[in-house]
Amino acid sequence: MKTPHLGSRLLCSVVLLFSAPFAASARAADQAYIAVGKAKTRKTIVALSPFQGGKGSLGSAGKKALDLVKTDLLFMDLFTILDPAAFLDKSEGIAPGSFKMTDWSSISAEFVLKGQLSSHDKGLALEVYLYNVSTGSSVLSKRYISSLGDTRALGHTLANDVVNAITGLPGIFQTKIAMVCDRGGSKKEVYVMDFDGSNMKQITKHRSSITGPAWSPDGTKISYSLVAKNKKNVKNWNLYEFSFKTSSVKLLSDRHGINSGAHYHPDGERIALTMSFLGNPEIFIFNPKSKSVTRLTNSSGVDVDPNWSPDGKHLSFVSSRAGAPMVYKMDADGGNVQRLTFAGTYNATPTWSPQNNKIGFAGWIDGRFDIFIMNTDGTNIERLTKNQGNNEDPSFSPDGNFLVFSSNRVGQKNIYVMNVDGTFVKRLTYGMGNCVSPRWSNPPR
Repeated sequence: MKTPHLGSRLLCSVVLLFSAPFAASARAADQAYIAVGKAKTRKTIVALSPFQGGKGSLGSAGKKALDLVKTDLLFMDLFTILDPAAFLDKSEGIAPGSFKMTDWSSISAEFVLKGQLSSHDKGLALEVYLYNVSTGSSVLSKRYISSLGDTRALGHTLANDVVNAITGLPGIFQTKIAMVCDRGGSKKEVYVMDFDGSNMKQITKHRSSITGPAWSPDGTKISYSLVAKNKKNVKNWNLYEFSFKTSSVKLLSDRHGINSGAHYHPDGERIALTMSFLGNPEIFIFNPKSKSVTRLTNSSGVDVDPNWSPDGKHLSFVSSRAGAPMVYKMDADGGNVQRLTFAGTYNATPTWSPQNNKIGFAGWIDGRFDIFIMNTDGTNIERLTKNQGNNEDPSFSPDGNFLVFSSNRVGQKNIYVMNVDGTFVKRLTYGMGNCVSPRWSNPPR
């Protein structure tokens, strides 16, 4: 197989559950009991006590929500969930001091979630406490309101809060993944699914070639590039934007040549992308409101795949200016360009971790693409995939625990997710044809 050519890569709203605190949390928001990457040595042990007060449809809704909390926490690969058969606590109390914490410490629980259901004119109310068993203090205390039929939102929201209380990181259970698929052998279209591969939806119907989906920071828009005629009636790689609020598509840029590889700045007001209207493909900053552009790169090579750092101060990108396409980094204004990778013959699609301390990318090695991560200065490169087909287009989850990517390890290209250390790999897409360019959204605001 030949090494791919750089030019080939050029060619929601979720209804949120209302939740309100009913008691002060016992921990500061910036504290964390376990950190990303520490679960490989020992997982945190959590007990999910059955919710109290639930009968009939109320109890059924509460059980479904709690079951989803368990499923979500197990998806993280950070937690061990205790078997309810081991529970010693038979009390109905959920508030501090209303039960014996030793009933939970004696079965090795490190955290215990307790909840009380009650009827509400909107459906149900759920009061919960999450306790740190070793200290006996509550680290999460909230009251949730939900309809009886919206237990999925209830479960995901509660699981997010549990993860945030224990790790200090945002939960991913109401995030989404955008990608491009050619389902049924049709032209490539943009699809969106939940973080776990469920709730798949097609959002474009252009019946053309689409590439490079990118989420706006608030998750209300997705930009992408499409082969279509520009204002001069010439086929072109144009940049479009889909709005979830209006379910509408608008043209952002049809400048002559390439308008692709878009990535929104964290402020949502600017987009970095590759444009070639001046001749050579270079990185530009595009303002969707004014339609103005600012050129950032000026090299003899091809510059593609721009990706903002989480703080918006830097951009990573891929350039062939030194020969083989390699990963580079520059300041937000285009200054202080640094080459980060030197190995292999082709490195592509860099992505920053939310913690601003790692960059993931795809690298051509041993006759295939594999996923790597490195420090943001190019040091400490780690290979995460090996001997399982081509693995491309990594994108970090908003909590930094996972990388989503495309792989043809079973034939067609499908979307997979794995831990940041390359373990606990899960396939997310089935029957969608070839799926590529997955991009993870931020949690809903």
